[in-house]
Amino acid sequence: MTDSIITIENAVNEYVAGRTAIKAAEQAELRRFERWLGKAKPMASLNPLDIEHYAARFSPSDPECNHKLDVVRKFLAHARDQGWVAINLSIHLKAKKGSTKTGGVTRAVRPEMAVLTKQGYDDIIKELAELNAQRPRVLEDIRRAAADKDFRENAPLHAAREQLGYIDGRIQELTAIVKSASIIGEAKADGGRVAVGDTVRLIDVASGQVLEYTIVGPKEANPTHGRISHISPIGKAIIGKVPGDTFDVVTPAGNHCYKVDGLQKC
Repeated sequence: MTDSIITIENAVNEYVAGRTAIKAAEQAELRRFERWLGKAKPMASLNPLDIEHYAARFSPSDPECNHKLDVVRKFLAHARDQGWVAINLSIHLKAKKGSTKTGGVTRAVRPEMAVLTKQGYDDIIKELAELNAQRPRVLEDIRRAAADKDFRENAPLHAAREQLGYIDGRIQELTAIVKSASIIGEAKADGGRVAVGDTVRLIDVASGQVLEYTIVGPKEANPTHGRISHISPIGKAIIGKVPGDTFDVVTPAGNHCYKVDGLQKC
């Protein structure tokens, strides 16, 4: 490509265009990847933490989980071969474990409690409402497309069925999150200390770079948009700090020392 900066959207477009046999479902998965991380995000800025957060959105109970992850792994391996990214990020795209074994007996792991801010919970409820509103329209699209008896060449039918599969899977995922959600309250007894839900302004002591993050639960994390999980390296290090504190943290980009320069309570 001739662009000096290759965005995720550019990279996905070129990757898809070069594969005539790529399936519609695989293209859809790559489009979800680019939307989640941000279409305009430069490929060169992707890091292992971005990929790990993306992998965390997949439910191990999804029978298509490994296939979907493999689609993105192949894309990331191709990105490394093309020089769009400096390292092979595909090795950081790992499925969450859904079961453990004790004494030779497989034991299902209980669903992880989702820690959500009030805004995050409201966003999920809104998305659920939108998905439930879309579902009847997609069913009608399937009914109309099925009127064409040549199912083998019926692209609208295949597309509508794939969309319905995505909608039903997403509804199931979000419903499970809502059922297990722990909502972070607005009132806190920790005064001016950093807690989940707060927005924090940091200064990189070495470079002077100013960073702003909102600390959220893993289900809401999106580092590209400044939302980091409280169990991420920076998230764990910053919880309980007050403005003026400095702390060291090891991130995928290396060792850093940060100063808490500002705090906005949720």
